[in-house]
Amino acid sequence: MKLLTNLSPQGTYPAILKSFRLVGLVKIEPRPEPSKIMKYMSPLIAATLMLISGLIIFTLLGKNPVEAFHAFFIEPINDLYGIGELFIKASPLMLIGTGLAIGFRASIWNIGAEGQLAVGALFGGYIAIIFNDSNSFFILPLMVLAGAVGGIVWASIPAFLKTVFNANEILVSLMLNYVAILLLALMVHGSLRDPNGYGFPQSILFADSAILPILIEGTRLHFGVFLAFAGVLVGWIFLLKSFTGFQIQVAGLAQKAASYAGFQYKKLIWIGLLSGGVTAGIAGVLEIAGPIGQLLPSVSPGYGYAAIIVAFVGRLHPGGIFLSSLLMALLYLGGESGQMNLDLPSAVTGIFQGLLLFYLLAADFLINYRIRIGTPQQEAI
Repeated sequence: MKLLTNLSPQGTYPAILKSFRLVGLVKIEPRPEPSKIMKYMSPLIAATLMLISGLIIFTLLGKNPVEAFHAFFIEPINDLYGIGELFIKASPLMLIGTGLAIGFRASIWNIGAEGQLAVGALFGGYIAIIFNDSNSFFILPLMVLAGAVGGIVWASIPAFLKTVFNANEILVSLMLNYVAILLLALMVHGSLRDPNGYGFPQSILFADSAILPILIEGTRLHFGVFLAFAGVLVGWIFLLKSFTGFQIQVAGLAQKAASYAGFQYKKLIWIGLLSGGVTAGIAGVLEIAGPIGQLLPSVSPGYGYAAIIVAFVGRLHPGGIFLSSLLMALLYLGGESGQMNLDLPSAVTGIFQGLLLFYLLAADFLINYRIRIGTPQQEAI
């Protein structure tokens, strides 16, 4: 490449300038055969690096790292009540993560689980409010069904726009989160607000028939945990044992090959997005019929976003998602414990979540690619 300069008002410089460039300093090459063992080890590596980084962060904040580690990771689950709280936090994460993994396996990126959870909670909560005077056994199943419908309705918007107009499902589903959360807040501030609630933005307290039964006395562990376990089991059977699950995995690996084999990719788009919607909607009902017991302007601390991390840390496998959801739930509990016992900011939970995802992506990159550092070469041109 010749560097020609004609910026002087007197004309072109008489001398021909030479330029040099560095060649081969850093090369990134795909590995011929990425290690299968390391692919399964990468979540453990990421979790370990996250813990080490946490110790460094605690030290920089002026906290005793050993005491901080105990308060953050041990104290929240050192009794039966804490273990119950762990599974309460993990239930929506494992449920949503399993639904999202179905779409992610087909390279269909649903980022709208937070909004789908809010709409599912709104639909399920409306059932609880209009049947508040009823003691029927069917209230809870009807709430779960309504929550699933709400999540499906909200997830069908990006699915429709993707299949008909080829709209980017990432942007559409993400933007719909804000619409859904504001819609829930509007309803709770408006027509669904408790008339005897002294003006606070909240619905009436749900009747006992709309509250999930407690499994263990002295804890808040409720029946919704079993629904989450069932969701993981159904997701495992669907992904790994059904022909549609096989189609989804093939489409994610090679979309052209899937089309050549006669797989209907638009159908898989609908399945991938609606699976995340239905699980997120049910998770919303589990929140309002479990720990919360009413509709509030915000019913989720960010489960819809955290479930994305859960799905990838779990390697998009229902079994891995089950384990990673417990880790993510522990981070939520540790953040709350850190705020109370160590006077840490609430953002510390998000820091740990971000570190976990960062280290996972870095480990996956190094597993699939290798970096070669060569000798700089100079070429006169």
